[in-house]
Amino acid sequence: MAADLTALTGLDVPTGLLIGGEWGAGQGGGTFPVLDPATEEPLAEVADGSVGDALDAVGAAHAALPGWAATPPRQRGEILRKAFELMTQRAESIARLMSAENGKSLRDARGEAAYAAEFFRWYAEEAVRIEGTFMRAPSGANRILTLHQPIGVSVLVTPWNFPAAMATRKIGPALAAGCTVVLKPAGETPLTALAIAGILAEAGAPDGVINVLTSRKSGATVSAMLHDPRVRKLSFTGSTEVGRILLREAADNVISCSMELGGNAPFIIFDDADIPAAVEGALIAKMRNGGEACTAANRFYVHEAVADEFTKTFAARLAALKVGPGLDEDTELGPLVNEDTRSKVAELVDGATSGGATLVTGGRKPDRRGFFYEPTLLDGVPAQAAILDTEIFGPVAPVVRFTDEADAIRWANATEFGLVSYVYTRDLRRGLRVSEALEAGMIGLNRGLVSDPAAPFGGVKQSGIGREGAHDGLLEFTETKYIATDW
Repeated sequence: MAADLTALTGLDVPTGLLIGGEWGAGQGGGTFPVLDPATEEPLAEVADGSVGDALDAVGAAHAALPGWAATPPRQRGEILRKAFELMTQRAESIARLMSAENGKSLRDARGEAAYAAEFFRWYAEEAVRIEGTFMRAPSGANRILTLHQPIGVSVLVTPWNFPAAMATRKIGPALAAGCTVVLKPAGETPLTALAIAGILAEAGAPDGVINVLTSRKSGATVSAMLHDPRVRKLSFTGSTEVGRILLREAADNVISCSMELGGNAPFIIFDDADIPAAVEGALIAKMRNGGEACTAANRFYVHEAVADEFTKTFAARLAALKVGPGLDEDTELGPLVNEDTRSKVAELVDGATSGGATLVTGGRKPDRRGFFYEPTLLDGVPAQAAILDTEIFGPVAPVVRFTDEADAIRWANATEFGLVSYVYTRDLRRGLRVSEALEAGMIGLNRGLVSDPAAPFGGVKQSGIGREGAHDGLLEFTETKYIATDW
């Protein structure tokens, strides 16, 4: 298995647990398969970590913490910089690995490989910018000094949809701040996380600074770590449902939490929008990663004056997308990650058409092996349709027509989620007015892509707590200490 994987990707990918600098099988010696979503066949067997392994990983991170926290920021940054360089050199291999275990097209995987590496470069530079403050107390009684210190052992839980970027977006700031980590990747896509951990070790990260726990027992292992008093931070990306559970678990030891949770992004197109630009933006916002993204456009609110033009053009572009295995060079849309995800997408489409929506294109599972689903556009979706309340996580675009700006804003905000929203208009005043009114942590104004390592990524309402990326992401892994003194 491993030899085939090496031939397929060009990487010698570890398949064991990484604890305290050692790769091993874990206490129980069990394994679980990683499947190729395009063939439904196993790619590799990886170690199935236990609760005991999870606590061993915490112990290794705790033992390494004093030395790493005391390491000069420049030295920490240089290790991240070296990891960036290694990831950049091996970008094609990393992309092929992601495509193999996740199913995404090589085009998407190549974009993610570059994006993921950038987090190491950004936080290599931010490591030396952990600044404090100095001021005189307003009363004149003393001086106020503040400094930021590493928060401590951090548990990082990442999803399957962006297996490289979600790992580096957490590892980068944690290591830059002086924290040590236990990374728990998703069971569907552990290989990319293991490869990145190997790169960090090669770049010079000391033993125990990064530990990786692969496991099918996610609930039990993460719970055990959150109830270990040595753990002081949880950074989680995943569904809101799981986020709520982890927040309750973290409350027992009052653990600091950063959470990037579900999304239900509206994509609003006004009557004065540049429709060709809106179509291009919609393709990115909807079809990037096959729609399996928390930032994916989930609901299209299109002014009735341009709805026919937009729908016709967008449907034609969707229908022309080449569907196939992610590793094929000409593939534009790969399979979904597993059968459960595909079945959910199919049920949502069937429910929408039964409720009155018109199927313009797609709406089928291709007759082939693999978890494929055709790119789909639904028009005339009622404003209260169930599909608009659900994070689709697939290549399906439901279109709702509107006439009044206030209705578009009200419908866009009628959700418990608030991660990102997209707005297309030529009127800058309208664009900024609507952007301010939308209940979301991020706005794509005439853009279908908002993610950037230098920008604060995160949502409001039940889409999350805290921010990743930018300087904000670094501060998530620090505690502020205040010193009162005088002279």
